[in-house]
Amino acid sequence: MTSNDTPPPYAARLNAFKIGAAAYWPGKNTVTTADLLGRAATAGLTAADLNYPDHFVDDTPAELQQALQDNGMVLNGMAMRYYTNPGYKLGAFTHPDATVRRGAIDETKRGLDVLAQMGGRLMTLWMGQDGFDYSFQMDYGQAWDATLDAMAEVADHNPEIDIALEYKPNEPRAFALMPDAATTLLALREVNRPNTGVTLDFAHVLYADEMPAFAAALIARHSRILGVHLNDGYGKWDNGLMVGAVHPIQTVELLVELTRSGYDGAIYFDTFPDHSGLDPVAEAETNIQVVDRLRAIAARLVGNPYLEHAISRQDAPAAMRIVQAAMLG
Repeated sequence: MTSNDTPPPYAARLNAFKIGAAAYWPGKNTVTTADLLGRAATAGLTAADLNYPDHFVDDTPAELQQALQDNGMVLNGMAMRYYTNPGYKLGAFTHPDATVRRGAIDETKRGLDVLAQMGGRLMTLWMGQDGFDYSFQMDYGQAWDATLDAMAEVADHNPEIDIALEYKPNEPRAFALMPDAATTLLALREVNRPNTGVTLDFAHVLYADEMPAFAAALIARHSRILGVHLNDGYGKWDNGLMVGAVHPIQTVELLVELTRSGYDGAIYFDTFPDHSGLDPVAEAETNIQVVDRLRAIAARLVGNPYLEHAISRQDAPAAMRIVQAAMLG
């Protein structure tokens, strides 16, 4: 993590800023990605992730570069969005039709070319459609090989761009091929490319029944943490709640672990104000304020000798007193 005095770049899910579009842009028939960037900037966001190809339907890369510059934002990276294409319902990299698999790989390469054109260096792959719903539906070994072959080809397309895998247990498929940290790290070990790593999504980690800081420690040990999505939830599904709304202590522990691992990238708020009809600007402003406060708490805990001593003895009561004092005063 960056030092507490220097906030990291903050980004958020751009599509959330479509909420209340008719009132925010009265009389506007088409809300473009440039429009969404402009509204997101009013919340204090300083970075953006663009979805490919979705966010490029009404805007060219040059137009989006200009929109980012005009709004004082930087491009954090891009994310592929296969699931919006009905042709990938049976999978992108794992589709039974080799022609469809080739189309997904080539589309990813086009996304990488656009990212490079815009000066970006991070592509996130969430393979939600690559999974299965029934027993005897998938040849698991074949699907695993196809996925790893595709990822290797994608990583080799432009070694200057980092490829981050964002894991999630399921949705839209009942079972994802990359459901948790351990499976994802196993895949990356087999892919064996230096420009690969993991994007850690807090709600996905909870959903996978993992402890966020432990997952981060494993990823930093065996690969690289390339992206961090902060949000919150109840662990039953991908709630996408505001940061710290349910698990503030676990969020602080993750921030401490990210500092220890040297993560210095952006913080992306993968939250869903849509679910409750919240004002997306107010929601993003709240996320920024909360994370600034939690980062300050984490900074006080990093290197705290009393906390380190308590942890060395696995003395949970002592550790909780120290953490709670830092959080609650």
